[in-house]
Amino acid sequence: MAKNIDPDQALLLDNQLCFALYSASLAMTKLYKPLLDELGLTYPQYLAMLALWERDGLMVSELGERLYLDSGTLTPLLKRLEAAGLIARIRDVQDERRVHISLTAAGRKLKARAQKIPGCILAASECSIPELVQLTRQIRSLRERLAG
Repeated sequence: MAKNIDPDQALLLDNQLCFALYSASLAMTKLYKPLLDELGLTYPQYLAMLALWERDGLMVSELGERLYLDSGTLTPLLKRLEAAGLIARIRDVQDERRVHISLTAAGRKLKARAQKIPGCILAASECSIPELVQLTRQIRSLRERLAG
């Protein structure tokens, strides 16, 4: 254990970085829920749609890497988006193991309805844009260091 850390203080729940991240994630998901319900999306589906609005035509493997999701989690999520008419999964003609994901017209149209969400989140956070940019950068940096 590092010097100058009181072992009793180190084990207090409110001193745990993991708990701060976990509870903030729960609060964020709760905030997103009514906004996403209006779009008919779950939070993981919303993340997939964000990635596809950014870059349509991703392969399933690329989307999984982008979202940090394994295929066991991603495949059912994509099947539900496809059933909702928002995406199409297309097997590569040269390599059937590769599956491309394309937005449908309905999937592209949904983006316009989603454009209000970031502003709602910004307002609820009571943070300035520079504060949120800095916080996001710090959390991404932490994720990268933890992932090694």
